[in-house]
Amino acid sequence: MNPPSQPYALHITPEDAGWAYSSLRVLVLPPGGSHTFDTAGSEWIVLPLSCRDVTVTTTDGDAFALHGRAGVFTAVTDFAYVPRDARVTLAVPGEGGRVALAGARCERRLPARYGPARSVPVETRGSGSCSRQVNNFAAAGAFDCDRLIAVEVLTPGGNWSSYPPHKHDEHHPGRESELEEIYYFEIADSPEGRPGLGYQRVSPSRAGGTDVLAEVRTGEAVLIPDGWHGPSIAAPGHDMYYLNVMAGPGAEREWLIRDHPDHAWIRTTWPGQAVDPRLPLTRPGGDR
Repeated sequence: MNPPSQPYALHITPEDAGWAYSSLRVLVLPPGGSHTFDTAGSEWIVLPLSCRDVTVTTTDGDAFALHGRAGVFTAVTDFAYVPRDARVTLAVPGEGGRVALAGARCERRLPARYGPARSVPVETRGSGSCSRQVNNFAAAGAFDCDRLIAVEVLTPGGNWSSYPPHKHDEHHPGRESELEEIYYFEIADSPEGRPGLGYQRVSPSRAGGTDVLAEVRTGEAVLIPDGWHGPSIAAPGHDMYYLNVMAGPGAEREWLIRDHPDHAWIRTTWPGQAVDPRLPLTRPGGDR
Protein backbone atom coordinates (compact mmCIF):
# COMPACT_ATOMS: atom_id res chain seq x y z
CA MET A 1 0.00 0.00 0.00
CA ASN A 2 1.45 3.37 -0.95
CA PRO A 3 1.80 5.91 1.88
CA PRO A 4 -0.79 8.71 1.83
CA SER A 5 0.20 11.54 -0.49
CA GLN A 6 -1.60 14.48 -2.06
CA PRO A 7 -4.17 14.31 -3.48
CA TYR A 8 -4.83 10.77 -2.23
CA ALA A 9 -5.43 9.91 1.43
CA LEU A 10 -5.34 6.22 0.46
CA HIS A 11 -3.89 4.62 -2.67
CA ILE A 12 -4.00 0.83 -3.13
CA THR A 13 -2.84 -0.68 -6.42
CA PRO A 14 -2.75 -4.35 -7.44
CA GLU A 15 1.03 -4.21 -7.11
CA ASP A 16 0.75 -2.89 -3.55
CA ALA A 17 -1.67 -5.66 -2.64
CA GLY A 18 0.26 -8.41 -4.40
CA TRP A 19 -2.66 -9.42 -6.59
CA ALA A 20 -3.92 -8.82 -10.13
CA TYR A 21 -7.14 -6.77 -10.29
CA SER A 22 -8.60 -4.69 -7.43
CA SER A 23 -7.67 -1.06 -6.68
CA LEU A 24 -8.87 1.73 -4.40
CA ARG A 25 -8.03 5.40 -4.09
CA VAL A 26 -9.51 7.95 -1.71
CA LEU A 27 -9.19 11.41 -3.20
CA VAL A 28 -9.22 14.60 -1.14
CA LEU A 29 -10.39 17.68 -3.04
CA PRO A 30 -10.25 21.24 -1.64
CA PRO A 31 -13.14 23.66 -2.20
CA GLY A 32 -13.33 24.46 -5.90
CA GLY A 33 -10.61 21.92 -6.62
CA SER A 34 -10.15 19.42 -9.43
CA HIS A 35 -8.12 16.33 -10.23
CA THR A 36 -7.31 14.59 -13.52
CA PHE A 37 -6.24 10.97 -13.84
CA ASP A 38 -5.77 8.35 -16.53
CA THR A 39 -7.78 5.17 -16.11
CA ALA A 40 -5.12 3.13 -17.97
CA GLY A 41 -6.09 -0.57 -18.04
CA SER A 42 -8.73 -0.33 -15.30
CA GLU A 43 -12.42 0.55 -15.09
CA TRP A 44 -13.35 2.89 -12.22
CA ILE A 45 -16.36 4.01 -10.23
CA VAL A 46 -16.36 7.54 -8.83
CA LEU A 47 -18.18 7.45 -5.48
CA PRO A 48 -18.57 10.57 -3.29
CA LEU A 49 -17.83 9.81 0.37
CA SER A 50 -18.11 13.24 1.94
CA CYS A 51 -18.56 15.56 -1.01
CA ARG A 52 -21.91 17.15 -1.87
CA ASP A 53 -21.35 17.82 -5.58
CA VAL A 54 -18.85 16.38 -8.04
CA THR A 55 -18.62 16.84 -11.79
CA VAL A 56 -17.06 14.04 -13.82
CA THR A 57 -15.84 14.64 -17.38
CA THR A 58 -13.86 12.46 -19.79
CA THR A 59 -11.88 13.18 -22.94
CA ASP A 60 -14.48 11.09 -24.78
CA GLY A 61 -16.96 13.93 -24.19
CA ASP A 62 -18.87 12.38 -21.27
CA ALA A 63 -20.06 14.72 -18.51
CA PHE A 64 -21.92 13.85 -15.31
CA ALA A 65 -23.02 15.99 -12.36
CA LEU A 66 -23.10 13.86 -9.22
CA HIS A 67 -25.23 14.84 -6.24
CA GLY A 68 -23.14 13.53 -3.39
CA ARG A 69 -23.60 13.62 0.36
CA ALA A 70 -22.28 15.20 3.54
CA GLY A 71 -20.95 11.82 4.67
CA VAL A 72 -21.42 8.09 4.33
CA PHE A 73 -23.86 7.99 7.25
CA THR A 74 -26.20 10.63 5.80
CA ALA A 75 -27.43 9.41 2.40
CA VAL A 76 -27.10 7.02 -0.53
CA THR A 77 -25.15 8.85 -3.24
CA ASP A 78 -25.00 9.21 -7.00
CA PHE A 79 -21.94 7.68 -8.68
CA ALA A 80 -20.30 7.46 -12.10
CA TYR A 81 -18.63 4.69 -14.07
CA VAL A 82 -15.64 5.56 -16.27
CA PRO A 83 -13.98 3.06 -18.64
CA ARG A 84 -10.41 1.96 -19.16
CA ASP A 85 -8.17 3.94 -21.55
CA ALA A 86 -9.69 7.31 -20.73
CA ARG A 87 -8.61 10.58 -19.13
CA VAL A 88 -11.01 11.72 -16.42
CA THR A 89 -11.34 15.03 -14.58
CA LEU A 90 -13.17 15.37 -11.27
CA ALA A 91 -14.13 18.83 -10.02
CA VAL A 92 -16.03 20.17 -7.02
CA PRO A 93 -17.81 23.43 -7.83
CA GLY A 94 -18.38 24.32 -4.18
CA GLU A 95 -17.10 22.87 -0.93
CA GLY A 96 -14.49 20.14 -1.13
CA GLY A 97 -14.50 16.66 0.32
CA ARG A 98 -13.46 13.05 -0.19
CA VAL A 99 -14.22 10.85 -3.17
CA ALA A 100 -13.54 7.11 -3.52
CA LEU A 101 -12.23 5.68 -6.78
CA ALA A 102 -12.94 1.95 -6.86
CA GLY A 103 -11.14 0.20 -9.70
CA ALA A 104 -10.46 -3.12 -11.37
CA ARG A 105 -8.17 -4.11 -14.21
CA CYS A 106 -10.34 -5.28 -17.09
CA GLU A 107 -10.46 -6.26 -20.75
CA ARG A 108 -13.67 -4.71 -22.14
CA ARG A 109 -14.10 -0.99 -22.61
CA LEU A 110 -17.68 -0.23 -21.59
CA PRO A 111 -19.34 3.19 -21.98
CA ALA A 112 -19.16 5.80 -19.25
CA ARG A 113 -22.41 6.03 -17.29
CA TYR A 114 -24.18 7.93 -14.53
CA GLY A 115 -25.62 6.00 -11.57
CA PRO A 116 -28.38 7.91 -9.76
CA ALA A 117 -28.84 7.37 -6.04
CA ARG A 118 -32.55 6.68 -6.52
CA SER A 119 -31.69 3.57 -8.59
CA VAL A 120 -29.29 2.02 -6.05
CA PRO A 121 -30.78 -1.23 -4.68
CA VAL A 122 -30.73 -1.03 -0.87
CA GLU A 123 -31.25 -4.22 1.12
CA THR A 124 -31.12 -5.38 4.73
CA ARG A 125 -29.18 -8.57 5.46
CA GLY A 126 -29.38 -10.66 8.58
CA SER A 127 -31.49 -9.87 11.63
CA GLY A 128 -31.06 -9.12 15.32
CA SER A 129 -27.45 -8.29 16.17
CA CYS A 130 -26.37 -9.43 12.69
CA SER A 131 -28.54 -6.82 10.91
CA ARG A 132 -26.84 -4.56 8.41
CA GLN A 133 -27.67 -2.44 5.35
CA VAL A 134 -26.14 -3.09 1.92
CA ASN A 135 -26.17 -0.47 -0.85
CA ASN A 136 -25.69 -2.57 -3.99
CA PHE A 137 -24.67 0.28 -6.27
CA ALA A 138 -22.26 -1.83 -8.36
CA ALA A 139 -23.17 -5.35 -7.32
CA ALA A 140 -23.14 -8.11 -9.92
CA GLY A 141 -26.53 -7.95 -11.59
CA ALA A 142 -27.28 -4.42 -10.37
CA PHE A 143 -24.89 -2.38 -12.54
CA ASP A 144 -22.84 -3.48 -15.54
CA CYS A 145 -19.05 -3.53 -15.26
CA ASP A 146 -16.46 -5.80 -16.84
CA ARG A 147 -14.86 -7.13 -13.64
CA LEU A 148 -15.50 -4.61 -10.87
CA ILE A 149 -17.96 -5.40 -8.07
CA ALA A 150 -18.52 -2.79 -5.34
CA VAL A 151 -21.05 -2.31 -2.55
CA GLU A 152 -21.42 -0.25 0.63
CA VAL A 153 -22.31 -1.83 3.97
CA LEU A 154 -23.59 0.07 7.02
CA THR A 155 -23.68 -1.68 10.38
CA PRO A 156 -25.39 -0.17 13.45
CA GLY A 157 -23.18 0.21 16.53
CA GLY A 158 -22.91 -3.02 18.53
CA ASN A 159 -23.78 -5.30 15.58
CA TRP A 160 -21.70 -7.87 13.74
CA SER A 161 -21.50 -7.66 9.96
CA SER A 162 -19.91 -9.92 7.32
CA TYR A 163 -21.22 -12.74 9.48
CA PRO A 164 -21.18 -15.70 9.28
CA PRO A 165 -17.58 -15.61 8.03
CA HIS A 166 -17.42 -16.43 4.35
CA LYS A 167 -14.87 -16.76 1.60
CA HIS A 168 -14.50 -16.43 -2.17
CA ASP A 169 -10.91 -17.41 -2.89
CA GLU A 170 -11.45 -20.43 -5.15
CA HIS A 171 -13.35 -21.05 -8.37
CA HIS A 172 -16.11 -23.65 -8.06
CA PRO A 173 -18.71 -23.22 -10.83
CA GLY A 174 -22.07 -22.23 -9.43
CA ARG A 175 -20.83 -22.35 -5.81
CA GLU A 176 -17.88 -20.01 -5.27
CA SER A 177 -16.14 -17.28 -7.28
CA GLU A 178 -12.53 -16.17 -6.92
CA LEU A 179 -12.41 -12.50 -5.92
CA GLU A 180 -9.77 -10.21 -4.40
CA GLU A 181 -11.38 -7.82 -1.91
CA ILE A 182 -10.67 -4.50 -0.24
CA TYR A 183 -12.58 -3.34 2.85
CA TYR A 184 -12.40 0.46 3.32
CA PHE A 185 -13.77 1.67 6.67
CA GLU A 186 -15.36 4.75 8.18
CA ILE A 187 -16.55 4.77 11.80
CA ALA A 188 -19.14 7.22 13.12
CA ASP A 189 -18.09 9.52 15.97
CA SER A 190 -19.85 9.43 19.32
CA PRO A 191 -22.55 12.08 20.00
CA GLU A 192 -19.82 14.12 21.70
CA GLY A 193 -17.62 13.90 18.61
CA ARG A 194 -15.15 11.32 19.88
CA PRO A 195 -13.72 9.02 17.18
CA GLY A 196 -14.81 5.39 17.18
CA LEU A 197 -13.30 2.08 16.17
CA GLY A 198 -14.24 -1.37 14.96
CA TYR A 199 -12.63 -4.74 14.32
CA GLN A 200 -12.12 -6.91 11.25
CA ARG A 201 -11.29 -10.62 11.34
CA VAL A 202 -9.83 -12.68 8.49
CA SER A 203 -8.97 -16.32 9.27
CA PRO A 204 -7.06 -18.78 7.07
CA SER A 205 -8.94 -20.98 4.62
CA ARG A 206 -5.74 -22.81 3.67
CA ALA A 207 -2.29 -23.51 5.09
CA GLY A 208 -0.34 -20.26 5.28
CA GLY A 209 -3.39 -18.18 4.38
CA THR A 210 -4.37 -14.72 5.57
CA ASP A 211 -4.73 -14.42 9.36
CA VAL A 212 -5.70 -10.94 10.57
CA LEU A 213 -7.48 -9.40 13.55
CA ALA A 214 -7.34 -5.65 12.93
CA GLU A 215 -8.58 -2.64 14.85
CA VAL A 216 -10.00 -0.33 12.18
CA ARG A 217 -10.71 3.37 12.19
CA THR A 218 -11.93 5.92 9.67
CA GLY A 219 -9.80 5.97 6.54
CA GLU A 220 -8.22 2.55 7.02
CA ALA A 221 -8.46 -0.51 4.79
CA VAL A 222 -8.01 -4.27 5.12
CA LEU A 223 -6.88 -6.33 2.13
CA ILE A 224 -8.37 -9.80 1.69
CA PRO A 225 -6.62 -11.89 -0.97
CA ASP A 226 -7.97 -15.12 0.56
CA GLY A 227 -9.48 -16.51 3.75
CA TRP A 228 -12.71 -16.51 5.73
CA HIS A 229 -13.58 -12.86 6.31
CA GLY A 230 -15.84 -11.74 9.10
CA PRO A 231 -17.02 -10.65 11.45
CA SER A 232 -16.76 -6.91 10.91
CA ILE A 233 -17.58 -5.66 14.41
CA ALA A 234 -19.06 -2.23 15.09
CA ALA A 235 -18.34 -1.00 18.61
CA PRO A 236 -21.43 -0.01 20.64
CA GLY A 237 -22.29 3.63 20.01
CA HIS A 238 -20.32 3.80 16.77
CA ASP A 239 -21.97 2.86 13.49
CA MET A 240 -19.62 1.26 10.96
CA TYR A 241 -19.38 1.84 7.21
CA TYR A 242 -17.31 -0.14 4.79
CA LEU A 243 -16.86 -0.03 1.05
CA ASN A 244 -16.17 -3.44 -0.52
CA VAL A 245 -14.18 -3.44 -3.78
CA MET A 246 -13.86 -6.81 -5.52
CA ALA A 247 -12.58 -8.26 -8.79
CA GLY A 248 -11.21 -11.56 -9.99
CA PRO A 249 -10.24 -13.72 -12.95
CA GLY A 250 -13.53 -15.54 -13.51
CA ALA A 251 -15.17 -15.50 -16.92
CA GLU A 252 -18.45 -14.51 -15.24
CA ARG A 253 -18.79 -11.42 -13.05
CA GLU A 254 -20.45 -12.95 -10.01
CA TRP A 255 -20.30 -12.91 -6.21
CA LEU A 256 -20.58 -16.48 -4.99
CA ILE A 257 -19.53 -17.20 -1.41
CA ARG A 258 -19.04 -20.17 0.86
CA ASP A 259 -19.95 -19.79 4.55
CA HIS A 260 -17.57 -21.03 7.23
CA PRO A 261 -18.90 -24.47 8.20
CA ASP A 262 -18.51 -23.77 11.94
CA HIS A 263 -20.67 -20.64 11.82
CA ALA A 264 -23.13 -21.04 8.95
CA TRP A 265 -25.80 -22.24 11.43
CA ILE A 266 -26.35 -18.66 12.60
CA ARG A 267 -28.44 -18.03 9.48
CA THR A 268 -31.08 -20.46 10.80
CA THR A 269 -31.72 -18.12 13.76
CA TRP A 270 -32.49 -15.05 11.66
CA PRO A 271 -36.11 -15.83 10.69
CA GLY A 272 -37.08 -15.76 14.38
CA GLN A 273 -35.53 -12.34 15.06
CA ALA A 274 -36.53 -8.82 14.05
CA VAL A 275 -34.35 -6.68 11.86
CA ASP A 276 -32.58 -3.98 13.85
CA PRO A 277 -35.07 -1.06 13.97
CA ARG A 278 -32.25 1.44 13.36
CA LEU A 279 -32.07 0.26 9.76
CA PRO A 280 -31.92 1.60 7.16
CA LEU A 281 -29.31 4.07 8.34
CA THR A 282 -29.35 5.97 5.03
CA ARG A 283 -31.66 6.49 2.08
CA PRO A 284 -31.46 8.19 -1.33
CA GLY A 285 -32.10 11.89 -0.94
CA GLY A 286 -31.05 12.05 2.70
CA ASP A 287 -28.91 14.82 4.21
CA ARG A 288 -26.68 15.73 1.30
